[in-house]
Amino acid sequence: MTTPAELLPATRRALLHRIAVAQRDGRAPSLCAAVGRDGKLVWTGSRTSVDGRGPDEDVQYRIGSITKTFTAVLVLRLRDEGLLDLADPLEKHLPGTGAGDVTIAQLLAHTGGLAAETPGEWWERSSATLRPTLAEVLGEQPFRHPVGRRHHYSNPGYTLLGSLVEAVRGVPWEEALRGEILEPLGLSRTSVSAQAPHAGGWAVHPYADVLLPEPSEDLGLMAPAGQLWSTARDLTAFAAFLTTGDDRVLSAESVREMRTPAAPTLPGDWEASYGLGMQVVRGGGRTLAGHTGSLPGFVAGLWLSEEDGLTAVALANCTSGLPAATVAADLLRIVAEAEPRIPEPWRPLPEVDPAVLELTGPWYWGTQVVALRLTADGGVDLGPAAGAGRRSRFRANGDGTWTGLDGYYAGEVLRAVRRQDGSVSHLDLGSFVFTREPYGPDAPVPGGVDAEGWRGLPQ
Repeated sequence: MTTPAELLPATRRALLHRIAVAQRDGRAPSLCAAVGRDGKLVWTGSRTSVDGRGPDEDVQYRIGSITKTFTAVLVLRLRDEGLLDLADPLEKHLPGTGAGDVTIAQLLAHTGGLAAETPGEWWERSSATLRPTLAEVLGEQPFRHPVGRRHHYSNPGYTLLGSLVEAVRGVPWEEALRGEILEPLGLSRTSVSAQAPHAGGWAVHPYADVLLPEPSEDLGLMAPAGQLWSTARDLTAFAAFLTTGDDRVLSAESVREMRTPAAPTLPGDWEASYGLGMQVVRGGGRTLAGHTGSLPGFVAGLWLSEEDGLTAVALANCTSGLPAATVAADLLRIVAEAEPRIPEPWRPLPEVDPAVLELTGPWYWGTQVVALRLTADGGVDLGPAAGAGRRSRFRANGDGTWTGLDGYYAGEVLRAVRRQDGSVSHLDLGSFVFTREPYGPDAPVPGGVDAEGWRGLPQ
């Protein structure tokens, strides 16, 4: 990958203009933003109501529910180590909660049917001592919907996931977070409590340009749902990790799984979904993954576009009024449209297995023609020879078979069936038979092929 060049002056000005308008119209005491390209920080900017005191990319803000993505990474690490399965009920690893029938995957995707908030006082503005146990976090009636039927955002659900991490790891959530994510990724300015320099949280009067300081509570058991403080620089690095993975923390395949929609969409909101600890939105021909966050005094947004190789972060210290998620998405769009990603040069494969090469080209599923192509990573791609239709990428399994990575055939196994003389008879994919010609007379098509073959319609 080539080193990303500095953004063009016109692009930098457009980014500055966007955050200047956002800070003014959102009446935020301060706003700090950043853009990353191909894993590198390429732009930062800030606006502030105090002359000469603009925050830089290393000033901490509270990031609210972006914390959930960090917690989700910890859970996926446990899965990848074989310590749990996402299909496991919570009760298997964290008994006695009263919500034990919910699976770990459902908690990650907010499809467990749990309440959005805790019972009692507004948890973000009250002492954690009011909720010393999971019983106080969940209350006597923790469910609002049938389990697994719909997406219903749940802060208590992520408290359960944080407690799950502690139960399986045997260490506090904070310790696991620091040792398994923050230190390996070099996120030295991300922490559970504020570290100077940091912004103060403010509420802005809705009808007057006056301020009120917001309290900054330690969230206690709710920390895995929204405790963290971070910076534009650290979050840009975290977003880069969420794009490509890092084997010291989580593989590319696992972060891709996090970015894959796992929850049903809500009526009227077909362009937004939720993966495993990450929001997924579609618009303007672009798919973004990331998370939004808010706590009293702070709003935050983090988005990435894998296709564009871009990440964007926006942080502000106001309770409401400034849509940080929209600002971050706009920053990403500005760069993507002004400076489209320059593709890597085409290069031939260094080597190819002749037995795989002979499988390339056209195949027929019934009368529909598809094409099998080799991919640069050693896998194959199967999709329409032309036009729209089912398309999937496949990973080589090392035994002459391939497993689908996406699309209709995700998880399905593709294999070449050979005759006794070693020649290829057909491809088998999830019981579908793909042949070299449409309904050839010797094709092993289920149900057989009419012996009289193709014919015209008698007049």
